[in-house]
Amino acid sequence: MEHNSLEQEVARLLLSLGITIAVAESCTGGLICHRLTNISGSSEYLERGVVAYSNRSKIELLGISEQVIEEYGAVSEVCVRAMASGIKRLAGTDLGLSVSGIAGPTGGTSEKPVGTVYIAMAWNEDVQCWKHFFGGSRAEIKQQTSEEALLRVREHLRARHSKE
Repeated sequence: MEHNSLEQEVARLLLSLGITIAVAESCTGGLICHRLTNISGSSEYLERGVVAYSNRSKIELLGISEQVIEEYGAVSEVCVRAMASGIKRLAGTDLGLSVSGIAGPTGGTSEKPVGTVYIAMAWNEDVQCWKHFFGGSRAEIKQQTSEEALLRVREHLRARHSKE
């Protein structure tokens, strides 16, 4: 029995609903966009992806205020919500997806240990955010983050699909 990949299911839902998405990635370094673009025809729903890895890029490319970065940090609910809203606004898409976290093995603190990740999705005027603590190597944390982000998109799209 052949199973559709998560990316294929997200693509199918985006296409069937006529929804576009843009992605702002920090800790995943483009992995989410890589996965989305592995599906032929992805230009129909993926408008753009931005790897906003540095604080400067978050400020310059996504319009995150310096105050947000200074007060809450780049790995925070406030920042990742602003990233999702920023990429959605800049790209003019239906959905904005963003991730920011600490993939390690360095960079963690007692407050934000390695594996701390925030995922946010913006649509209409709403923004939802999820906080996760993933374990494993840097590559494993990046993979888990991309998987969870795509699962959240799929969940959102399935809910919208059932309403239509």
